[in-house]
Amino acid sequence: MTTIDVDGDEARDGLMTLVVTVVELLVDAMEREAIRRMESGELTDAEIERLGSQLAALEEEIEGIKRDEGIESSVDDLRGELDGLVRDLVERADEPRQGQGGVIE
Repeated sequence: MTTIDVDGDEARDGLMTLVVTVVELLVDAMEREAIRRMESGELTDAEIERLGSQLAALEEEIEGIKRDEGIESSVDDLRGELDGLVRDLVERADEPRQGQGGVIE
C-alpha cells in the first residue's frame, strides 16, 4: 500500500500526490456526469462543446502539475490502489450474504 510521508522533505510530495489524486477522481466523476447528461439530451451542442473544452483544460493542467512536481508515478500508484480497494468493496457487496446455518438471505 502506498504511504504518504508527513514528516521531512517528502511531506510536500505526499500531500501533492494526495491532492492531485483527489482532484483526478473529481474530474472523472464530472466526466461521467457530463456523459450522462449529454446522452440524456440535457445539454445543447454549445454546452457540450464548452464542457468538453473545460474538462480537457482541467486534465491538461493536472498533467502539468504532476509532471512539474515529479509525482506522476506516485499518483498512478495511489489511483491503482484506490481502484483496487473500490473493486474489492464492490465484489463484496455483490456476494450473497450467508445467514445462520449457511442459508442465503
